[in-house]
Amino acid sequence: MKSISDINLENASSLKELMTDTQVIERIFAHLDNKTTDMGRATWREPTEHYGSEQRFKEEYKLLEKTPLMLCPSAAIPEYGSYTTRDVQGVPLVVVRDKNGQANVFRNACRHRGVKVASGSGRKKAFVCPYHAWTYDVDGTLKVIPHEHGFPQINKCDKSLVAVKAIETQGLIFVCLDQDNSISTLDNLPELVPQGYRLYDQSQAELSANWKTILESFLEGYHIKATHPKSFFPVQYDNMNVIEHFGPHNRVCYPYRSVEKLRERPQPQWLAENRLTYVYQLFPNVIVSTHPGFRVITSIEPVAANKTIQSNYVVTNVDTRCEQKKQQLDAALALANSSIDEDRAMIFGAQAGLAAKANQYLEFGLFESAIVHFHSTLKKMLEE
Repeated sequence: MKSISDINLENASSLKELMTDTQVIERIFAHLDNKTTDMGRATWREPTEHYGSEQRFKEEYKLLEKTPLMLCPSAAIPEYGSYTTRDVQGVPLVVVRDKNGQANVFRNACRHRGVKVASGSGRKKAFVCPYHAWTYDVDGTLKVIPHEHGFPQINKCDKSLVAVKAIETQGLIFVCLDQDNSISTLDNLPELVPQGYRLYDQSQAELSANWKTILESFLEGYHIKATHPKSFFPVQYDNMNVIEHFGPHNRVCYPYRSVEKLRERPQPQWLAENRLTYVYQLFPNVIVSTHPGFRVITSIEPVAANKTIQSNYVVTNVDTRCEQKKQQLDAALALANSSIDEDRAMIFGAQAGLAAKANQYLEFGLFESAIVHFHSTLKKMLEE
């Protein structure tokens, strides 16, 4: 008879369906009772040169350009005229909600001299280039050229903002920078950001580390006790996770110690909210993590082999007009942010360790099957 740690998750993965909350909690209780955790079927050795090689970086960068890349959560543009801007893979983009509720994404460059027509975020009925005031509707159409008689060679219909293919699904907006050769990774995604969540905060940081080193830090609970002794370990378990693969993606469940209280309740009352965190890794470089009252959407964007831009969006369903609830939300965010600082210290340490040239490979064990799935998927896609 198989132990709980040997139970095969491939059936759920092949059907592209994730376990229900009840099934996950049942599995957690089995692990707690048997002092086990989910374990993979194979280990993985990743060559350290893959974290510093310029050739490898170029290959990965090219692959990312062919996959749908997350631009922002839908909550960043909640209503008609709402817009936000961000550079993705070095391409300046602006996304805006039109009067039909559709998210339109454009290359953020005026068709006159290329200056950005929008910056930051907000709400507008039109985009006016700050250089010469060429004006564009939120559908991208060029509406006004000041002193238009000076441009007899231009037909305004031919000078709309350049559109980028956009896909809005499960509360996120993705873009395909390579419209002809995009790789489909968005089939059968679960609900990631439910209706009713609003954008609460966003931040961006440039990190001196390879993008894969950052991504790996989200995908295993083997480090909880050692890395997070004062933040996560008091409320979570060390090295106890439920791990699922769906398509090229992963979901890692981090249960809270308070999940034990559900044993006293009938199964219909078992709810994941406030009892566990799900970390979804959407291949290649997006992390969505669920927390009580908020979710964090993270884009891990490679800039160079040793440089990455990490963009974080916090969305919440908490009524922040209530001061007490707002304070509770801010306290929970402070705890999460402290763990980010702890993770980054380890990430920078791992990056520095690459320069020591002590290892030809990085070793990923049976507890780290989500990382193994990521690397095996990345290898396969690069070879194809």
